[in-house]
Amino acid sequence: MKAASGTAVVVGAVAVSMSVYGAGVAAADPYAGQTYGDASSAISSYGQTPVIAGRVGSVLPTDQCIVTRSQKASGLGGANFTPVQNTVLLYLNCNQVLAGPGVPGNSAASPEGQQAKKDQEAYEWKSTTEDGAQWCAENQKAHPDWGAAAFNGCPGT
Repeated sequence: MKAASGTAVVVGAVAVSMSVYGAGVAAADPYAGQTYGDASSAISSYGQTPVIAGRVGSVLPTDQCIVTRSQKASGLGGANFTPVQNTVLLYLNCNQVLAGPGVPGNSAASPEGQQAKKDQEAYEWKSTTEDGAQWCAENQKAHPDWGAAAFNGCPGT
């Protein structure tokens, strides 16, 4: 019985040390989900250079492609082989947000596709129904802090 309890203590100690020392730091990608146009503008405003490191699809214009991930460039560059410190690598998805017949994009069953479908339905509701137009008129005045994306599809936007 002593051997079993001693083993349990050792296993418990190993588990605790792995959870403390093996835990990585999770950080959200600051550019993932943005269009290349928006991400590259933000990167440039910080005095850094955006570089397209990878691209999937060719349906969308580059500025409308969605950044799937980004990372700071590392390594050496230039004639003097100095460390690269001001470059951000961007990986793009240039397919449509939602797939259609003969058009590549996200599946309507995926989380991204489900969100795109909701956004598309909201856009159509705002732009084609009286209720949508009324919602736009009321909320544009009451909530200017929501940003332009909240009012996509509203008349006059």
